[in-house]
Amino acid sequence: MPTTLLAFVVTLGVLIIFHEWGHYRMARACGVKVLRFSLGFGPVLGRWKRGADGTEFVLSLLPLGGYVRLLDDRFDAVPPDRLHESLNQKSLWQRSAIVLAGPMANLVLAVLLFAAAGMVGQEEPVAVLGSPQSGSLADAAGLRAGDRVQAWSDDGQDWQDVRGMPDVTWQLARAVGDRRPLYLSVSQGEGHSARQVKLDTDALGSRDLDADNLRRIGLGGVWMEPVLGAIQPDSPAQAANLRAGDRVISVNDRAIADLSAFQQAVRQSLVEGCVQPMRLVVQRGGESIETVVTPRLEGANGQFIPRIGVGFGGTPALVTVHYGPMEAVQQGLTRTWQFSTHSLKTLWRMLTGEASVKNLSSFITIADYAGQSARLGAAAFLGFLASVSVSLGVLNLLPVPMLDGGHLMYYLFEGLSGRPVSERWRRLLERVGITVLLLMMSLALFNDLTRQRVRTETSACPDSCLSQCAPK
Repeated sequence: MPTTLLAFVVTLGVLIIFHEWGHYRMARACGVKVLRFSLGFGPVLGRWKRGADGTEFVLSLLPLGGYVRLLDDRFDAVPPDRLHESLNQKSLWQRSAIVLAGPMANLVLAVLLFAAAGMVGQEEPVAVLGSPQSGSLADAAGLRAGDRVQAWSDDGQDWQDVRGMPDVTWQLARAVGDRRPLYLSVSQGEGHSARQVKLDTDALGSRDLDADNLRRIGLGGVWMEPVLGAIQPDSPAQAANLRAGDRVISVNDRAIADLSAFQQAVRQSLVEGCVQPMRLVVQRGGESIETVVTPRLEGANGQFIPRIGVGFGGTPALVTVHYGPMEAVQQGLTRTWQFSTHSLKTLWRMLTGEASVKNLSSFITIADYAGQSARLGAAAFLGFLASVSVSLGVLNLLPVPMLDGGHLMYYLFEGLSGRPVSERWRRLLERVGITVLLLMMSLALFNDLTRQRVRTETSACPDSCLSQCAPK
């Protein structure tokens, strides 16, 4: 909890300060007086003045945003000799540049953070695949347990190297969102020739990389040995005398190649609503032991799946992904562009109904991911900061009143019509903008609270299925 809170505060502080700093620096460059630079909203906790222009720097109670207040003769009493410092007296392109500088600062920061993460380097799971799910797209494409992904392509012609499993996951998310195939170049290891496979993700019903689509795609995740970890008390695994460190050899006489294959075997024990016993052969030391385990139906949110109550003791092979300075900057530019376009496309798909609004997340998810990435190390946290910085920059460019994009919309109207938006229309549009933002924030918060509830509401099968049959 302390790590999550600290990481969340650092995330907000860095991204908000950098965004407002973009507005501040461009305003100063255009000769506009900056009255206040505020980190946060609401009651002021502390203030100080700095520089010859007397800008007031403020720390406010609610750190969920910030603002830069500029001198404007429409709202402030400005002496005639200071009118040249008023925002309203500047040219259209200068006012537009001041507004645009905030989101652009976030995108520039994202490039630098992605580059820094690449230079720091981090350990990632090697892109060796586990067993694909039977009948899935991965299975139909001919992927097998132990396949190492060497490269990916959008079109089967222009190939990009894969450094680790996160590369595969990210490109898969992009392919699903764009409703296009993903081509992978894979091999079974040293001495085996590479082969190209095509994942027809364009055939999926939705553009979300959600649980349903992940099952349809059926990639087995990272290859791991089928070794059991901690055994939960009073679990089916304990009743079957399974122990931590046991290596699963077979289930119902079917050889188990990896952890993914074992997980699938447990799920497949649910047949026509009833859980079937599983005959396991495990290796313990130098001895093979046969036992029978009957999974227990457990679940969340009304969905029950078979479990045997074990952790997993295997660990994936890791590779250190590290870039030199020039390559890191190139990666930073590429990732910022990809994240930006992906974010815009996702927002558009939510508006048109092609993607679920469940993709919206609030500060709860940001705080959770901030803590998780901070615990993984500097490179992971820098990458997280970069991705949120992209989201902040893209979100602020949306043509919604109260956001930077809304102000740019006003200036576009002024440039086309030759006159500014009237105060009456501006006030009306700002009310609409506030309503839209509140609805988005409420929906995002609802999504996060729902995810938290689903995550914690895990229960055993109720009395109606004590016979090991799932409730109808």
